[in-house]
Amino acid sequence: MGLGILIVVLIVFLGTHVFVSFRGARADVVARIGVHAYRGVFALVSLAGLVLIIWGYGQYRAHEWIQVWSPPAFMRHITIGLMLFAVIFIVAAFFPSHIKTRLKHPMLASVKTWAFAHLLSNGDLGSILLFGTFLAWGVYARIAAKHRGDLGPATAPTGWTNDAIVVVLGVVIYLALGDAFHPAVIGVQVFGR
Repeated sequence: MGLGILIVVLIVFLGTHVFVSFRGARADVVARIGVHAYRGVFALVSLAGLVLIIWGYGQYRAHEWIQVWSPPAFMRHITIGLMLFAVIFIVAAFFPSHIKTRLKHPMLASVKTWAFAHLLSNGDLGSILLFGTFLAWGVYARIAAKHRGDLGPATAPTGWTNDAIVVVLGVVIYLALGDAFHPAVIGVQVFGR
């Protein structure tokens, strides 16, 4: 049941995110219900989808584990290293910085890095579906953004203070996610195993 739920929720969650790339249809909905209502519905669907993805993945891991391949043990270390970059990239999305300017779309870069990193060290069917779907969406979303001319911030701010903040905050969040969140919520120890 968990795998089926995971698949359905991935389709709904990522379907709403793909819908955003269809600017004409999105504009029609915004014109019909208003920008605040649109953002509210989008946020609710996204939040509910994220919670159900986590729950469905947890149900799958607990009851329906299907091993497809066994990644080499060293892939775990590559995943841990790539995750530091993924967290720094997501933090960069919220601060004007040279990092944000260079990445153009740091949130998409973060999702793609997170998904790719986890595909390297997880060989079960649920993980392949979860992370593979997010990676495919991230690639699609970046291509769609480039196609519509959304090239991200054009210039970086003067100075490097925000870049330092992004890196320091990214490292702190990375350590908190790896030490507390991942073991508690996902059930997999990241550090010290």
